[in-house]
Amino acid sequence: MPDHTTPLVIGIAGGTGSGKTTVANVILQRVGAHHIAFLPHDAYYKDLIDLPKSQRDLVNFDHPHSLDTPLLLKHVHDLKNFRPIQLPIYDFKTHTRTHNTITINPAIVIIVEGILIFSEPELRHTFDVKIFVDTAADIRFIRRLERDIAERGRTTESVINQYLTTVRPMHQEFVEPSKQYADVIIPEGGLNTVAMDMVVARIKALLLENQERN
Repeated sequence: MPDHTTPLVIGIAGGTGSGKTTVANVILQRVGAHHIAFLPHDAYYKDLIDLPKSQRDLVNFDHPHSLDTPLLLKHVHDLKNFRPIQLPIYDFKTHTRTHNTITINPAIVIIVEGILIFSEPELRHTFDVKIFVDTAADIRFIRRLERDIAERGRTTESVINQYLTTVRPMHQEFVEPSKQYADVIIPEGGLNTVAMDMVVARIKALLLENQERN
């Protein structure tokens, strides 16, 4: 990869269960995974190993303060300067960061995905393209319920309680207002084929412009 090429940084935001990962996967498939470095914001939750398990469960994981955004910013900066990074691996069952990491190599496209990435001004300003995935609240809740039970070892009661006490209030306070910063709003996420066709075409055009400029 030429050192003078400037990577295109894409932010994909939206509420929990909105379909952000599906949008990212469509872009990965259609633009080419070998062209893309993918950074999910939820890999950057702060390590709570020093807290007792009972206190970890009380942490508001839907507030920006629960995430190690400075580390994510550093990693985006490193990738933009063609330095590989070590992506953290977070254990959602214990709320701790594991000792393992995943090596992410530099690429011409950097995708950052997460519910709160547009609510952080410094992070938001790193994005060349900002996509917000807009999905109805009932669909998002059902998806979150299914995911947290299947993948994160949660009970139905705990998911409902977390949704009512932190997820929904934080969505209204941070996520929904951040929609105003989006360049593109995609209803129903990756299932919206018309919108995805337009987004993918625009990304390919920006990459071509980037290559011609450099």
